[in-house]
Amino acid sequence: MRTYARGMATTGLRYSSTLLINRSYPQPTGKRLISSTPQSHIKEYFPPPDAPKIVKVTSAWHHPVYTEEEMRQVTVGHREAKNWSDWVALGSVRVLRWGMDLVTGYKHPAPGQEHIKKFQMTEKEWVRRFVFLESVAGVPGMVGGMLRHLRSLRRMKRDNGWIETLLEEAYNERMHLLTFLKVAEPGWFMRLMVLGAQGVFFNGFFLSYLVSPRTCHRFVGYLEEEAVLTYTRAIKDLESGRLPHWEKLEAPEIAIRYWKMPEGHRTMKDLLLYVRADEAKHREVNHTLGNLKQAVDVNPFAVEWKEPTKPHPSKGIKHLKTTGWEREDVV
Repeated sequence: MRTYARGMATTGLRYSSTLLINRSYPQPTGKRLISSTPQSHIKEYFPPPDAPKIVKVTSAWHHPVYTEEEMRQVTVGHREAKNWSDWVALGSVRVLRWGMDLVTGYKHPAPGQEHIKKFQMTEKEWVRRFVFLESVAGVPGMVGGMLRHLRSLRRMKRDNGWIETLLEEAYNERMHLLTFLKVAEPGWFMRLMVLGAQGVFFNGFFLSYLVSPRTCHRFVGYLEEEAVLTYTRAIKDLESGRLPHWEKLEAPEIAIRYWKMPEGHRTMKDLLLYVRADEAKHREVNHTLGNLKQAVDVNPFAVEWKEPTKPHPSKGIKHLKTTGWEREDVV
């Protein structure tokens, strides 16, 4: 089954020819079976709009600046399930993880098994997993923000800062997706899988959020734990020399601008560090939101604190917590 899934998934992505030509990637051989896009259009998968009088499109959200030391301190972590709501969320993530592993041909090795061939991932396989993961990860924040927005309108009350953080999370995940699409272009199989996954996941998450927002935030917290694990392993593969084509590959321009990547720190490895830090932040945010009273508590990531010198939840990762902040720490 895994061999079949991996074989089918290879039709999902095609490396951008801009990277192939300019970054010394090996040229693909054989028939062009993995993309429905005409060859002439692959050089720029989503080019800027044809507007000569406009310099760039600005965003309402500006990404915080991470230091390399802060990003290096990000670790894999897990919040133990404490009640039935947590177990429902954790079980749902495990089912989703199984399906994602099957579709992307991924199998996680136990410690010491990374060198075994069946566990090894190529650059193309990693990007395929990243694209599928980010296309799903961008849904929860938008759904949660939308439902809380409608609730605020319906009840004619303030939302205490939750909407902005949730929508910003969705925007951040979409930027991850757009960045990886500059490395590889989706073919018909990947498009079909993303379409099906988004249709099922959006509606399922929508209904679940109506029933139990707390469980949904816990679900996203556990999902982000898996994302941190995925990117951590990819970084280790890159550092150990298993991904030679990425060793000197520069990050796409869209990533350099979004993360404000400094000169000398614009490689593919740096990009993965930035993305992993974002996922760790989403892990902290959603576990924290899952610890709060959904209807009355203020979002601690969108406030100004009376004692700013003390450790508090913030948009940065300086005081990042693996399991999120408990309610007594923020209320």
